[in-house]
Amino acid sequence: HLAESGGGSVPAGGSLTLSCEATGRQFNRYTMGWFRQAPGKGRAEREFVAALNWSGESTYYRDSVKGRFTISRDNAQNTVTLHLNSLKPEDTGTYYCGRRYFGGDHTHPDQYDTWGQGTEVTVYP
Repeated sequence: HLAESGGGSVPAGGSLTLSCEATGRQFNRYTMGWFRQAPGKGRAEREFVAALNWSGESTYYRDSVKGRFTISRDNAQNTVTLHLNSLKPEDTGTYYCGRRYFGGDHTHPDQYDTWGQGTEVTVYP
């Protein structure tokens, strides 16, 4: 089970910190990722934002968020955090935390088997 929190409504240039808390065993065995879903779009259209491997030593970002977002994890606390800085209106959406269960491309949502309920981020001009 995954639960996201930390969303909100901020002006462009603002910052937010999203948290994902996992319950259950073996959290630290999996790559974890953050995706976002724009208003009016479906689950299959979730857009990869960032991911990190089980140890947190390898991180991955979509090009448009590099240098602005930072992903990290605390395996002792079973949490994954996404720091969002220099936010832009195009960052608006519902942000989902996911567990990558399958071994394919970490940027594809179909490689993830467990999702939280999402947390909404709105960035206004």
